[in-house]
Amino acid sequence: MRLLLHSCCAPCTTYCLEKLRLDGHEVHGYFCNPNIHPYTEFRRRLDAYRDYCALVGLDADIDDEYGLRQYLAEIGGDVKGRCVACYRMRLLSAAKLALRRGADAFTTTLSISPYQDHKLLVGVGEDVSKEVGVPFVYYDFTPGYRRSVEISRELGLYRQPYCGCIFSEEERYSPKLRKSKKRDSNAASNRS
Repeated sequence: MRLLLHSCCAPCTTYCLEKLRLDGHEVHGYFCNPNIHPYTEFRRRLDAYRDYCALVGLDADIDDEYGLRQYLAEIGGDVKGRCVACYRMRLLSAAKLALRRGADAFTTTLSISPYQDHKLLVGVGEDVSKEVGVPFVYYDFTPGYRRSVEISRELGLYRQPYCGCIFSEEERYSPKLRKSKKRDSNAASNRS
């Protein structure tokens, strides 16, 4: 299958590409991540992705526009619901590129992360698929998460400490927000 692989970063791409190639897919990469902030973080991830593609011979389209304004306009101030808008903007762009390139389907490296909301990601992928007319194929790459960490360390790839958006950076480094998030998570677990 000719598959367009939306990539959030080089480290997450490592295992996903390895798995898709082993499964016999012809893979074309796509870096489109207007959610990544600040600018210096965006450039580090973009440069690491370019280096990785050159290293493993992955043909890829790269959107190298820093997307702060686009991202903020898309989430419209809905910080708690930002992931839906974030998934949508990236997967919509990937689906449109897949259609232009004549790919059989598209998927994303986002599904390697145990920290992403996979149910939400699949829902957005399926909605975008219907809208554009290119199948979204969900791969649960999470079993390869640790492998992606190993590969990226072996290759010396830059590994980022947060998902990418400025709000996740704040959540990662703010002790107050981490405590609040942990309390919210514990409360939700107790209700289940």
